[in-house]
Amino acid sequence: MEPGRIVGLVASCDLRGAYPEDASTRSFTVSELAVLEDGRRVLLHAERGFTVTARSTGVPGGVVPLVETRDSITQYVLNAVLPDHAEESAEEHPWSWLAELARARGLDVTAEDLRGLPYQVVFTDIVTRWLAPT
Repeated sequence: MEPGRIVGLVASCDLRGAYPEDASTRSFTVSELAVLEDGRRVLLHAERGFTVTARSTGVPGGVVPLVETRDSITQYVLNAVLPDHAEESAEEHPWSWLAELARARGLDVTAEDLRGLPYQVVFTDIVTRWLAPT
């Protein structure tokens, strides 16, 4: 398969594991993918993630069920893909690292190329269903 031209980047958010019985906590996995001109997606990495937990009401057993929105989960995803040591990096996003990962997969791209591409956060179907009002 011939490598294609990258036309965008995607951060994909999925639930980690099955729904826990505890409605006050959810864990998510985050991966970043390159979107190619022909529509294919190439996984760059999948080792990031986050957990959100509702706060206790202060009453024994009084934990509020977790309520999140598309916007709040999107912000968690964007935080998860930032460099671990943001104060040590001049980049607002790890473009150089993503370019290295893409080149290791046979894609011809630079950090500067990636910086100018559309970047989208997407949710898997299970996350979308979880976020949907019941």
